Amino acid sequence: MIMKKEILFIMTTIIIGLSGCSPKISSNITNPNSTLSSNEEVAFLDIEHPLPENLVKVGELRFQDSGFSTDCSFNSLLNKARIEARKNGANIVKVTNKKKPDLWSSCYRLKIDLYNYKGDVSKLEQYELKLD
Repeated sequence: MIMKKEILFIMTTIIIGLSGCSPKISSNITNPNSTLSSNEEVAFLDIEHPLPENLVKVGELRFQDSGFSTDCSFNSLLNKARIEARKNGANIVKVTNKKKPDLWSSCYRLKIDLYNYKGDVSKLEQYELKLD
């Protein structure tokens, strides 16, 4: 009987560990558009970068630490945001709130707004992704 409880505990721990390795992503997509292709550019605007005019807000994303998160650097989360943006037809990823890793979390925690912009996003002042 003790052996079964130990095995159950080990299996539960493994399942929680495997499912909790990526950051928790919450999304609120209010105005989805057609999916963008992988060759269409997506601009990354950090907090200090201004938004251009004539935008349509597509939705919001929130990245949080799940407790066992890995691969949650700023660049990694922006790459995940780009995937969500393209799926929902957004070509601007705008960081609106950023909490850096600290004593309580080894991950960045971000709030992001997604926008569709009809202009040339390559001409916008933006954050350049760095290679990890």
